[in-house]
Amino acid sequence: MKSSQEVAYYFILSLLAASVVILGLVLTIFCRKIKPIESEESLPAAKISAQGYPLTDIDDATEGFNHRRIIGTGRLGTVYAAVLPSDQKPVAVKRIHPSLVLSNAGFGFTSILKTLSSARHPNIVPILGFSQAPGERIIVMEFVSTVSLDYYLHENSDGASSLLDWSRRLSIAAGAARGLEYLHEGMAPNIVHGCFKASNVLLDDKLCARVSDYGLSSLAPYEKRGLAGYVDDEHWRNGRGEACKEGDVYGFGVVLLELLSGRRVEEGLLVRWALPLIKQMRFSELLDLRLVMPSDMRPIIRLAKVASACVSNSRKSRPSIVQVATILNNLEIEVCA
Repeated sequence: MKSSQEVAYYFILSLLAASVVILGLVLTIFCRKIKPIESEESLPAAKISAQGYPLTDIDDATEGFNHRRIIGTGRLGTVYAAVLPSDQKPVAVKRIHPSLVLSNAGFGFTSILKTLSSARHPNIVPILGFSQAPGERIIVMEFVSTVSLDYYLHENSDGASSLLDWSRRLSIAAGAARGLEYLHEGMAPNIVHGCFKASNVLLDDKLCARVSDYGLSSLAPYEKRGLAGYVDDEHWRNGRGEACKEGDVYGFGVVLLELLSGRRVEEGLLVRWALPLIKQMRFSELLDLRLVMPSDMRPIIRLAKVASACVSNSRKSRPSIVQVATILNNLEIEVCA
């Protein structure tokens, strides 16, 4: 009897030991299977860098920089609608003015473009690549639209401004703020736009704001053309344009005044005209006469006060773009939800 009990005892121990071994094997296999999944999720995303294109590819893409492909001209250069021969992808090609190329020979074009090209956000126009040769500097960007906020507000002749009702204008303002906030705080190193204005806010086919031409102000540090009215007095303090975050906020505030009034900047006259009207709450005189006055004025009044704070004379008293974006995001949710 004792012998049969011992046999049963050792048999049970054997079963328990075998169960532990099997359980250990199962757990090991299971852990090995899920470990790669966890490690893949924890890996940082690969950093995007601008692609270098041979100048011959750019020449083919623009049909020899054909004037019929020009979709814009600004203080930095001429923009062409192009199609890359390698993948037939539509892009926008900015050809820097030859005078700026010659005056910025030691600019470090390649390294700066590679840094700027790592920026990716729904409210900016990404830089895809570049090309350079003696006397040539080319920037290749995603093709978003041929139409800017400046065009919609000031240059259309078919009443297209009516598409930008008050809710759309608020959404455009909030989207542009998010794009600028990303450049200021979401990028390392931070990117200062240096030339924030209505013509540098493109509108895609859904009228979503896309900020373009960021971080390129050092290409034209002495070029005042196209900046009058969008920069504060301190910008030219030393004769050379000094881009900074506070300067970008000033330019953003000017764009808000354009959205509110539908008026052009007029080399700074817009700010001097609009600020007293905002202070005295004379919104019937301030707001764009092409649109019907909104039934609920509270969001518009809030937007006007944000614009007023952004164009304050003192850089120290201006809000950060983070604060501005927070207010405008909340207004967008309130009005457009």
